[in-house]
Amino acid sequence: MGIVKISDRMHENLRVAASALSRSINAQAEHWMRIGMLSELYPDLDHRQICQWLVRTELAGGLDVATAVGSGTSPAPISVAQGAR
Repeated sequence: MGIVKISDRMHENLRVAASALSRSINAQAEHWMRIGMLSELYPDLDHRQICQWLVRTELAGGLDVATAVGSGTSPAPISVAQGAR
């Protein structure tokens, strides 16, 4: 585990978002970093598609950079069961 220095303003943004979404500040920061990393790697995907891919990847054992860039192509969308929300 490492230490990442961020501005006071970003820390406050993290605190507010973490509280609103029932996450720790560290979990919120990690979530934003994960979404940002995938947004840069796959600029053609929207937030919904990235979240679907994260769920699928978690079910397959978790995310690492090698997994994210391994195929060189955008992750395929997952299908959602009808009626599920």
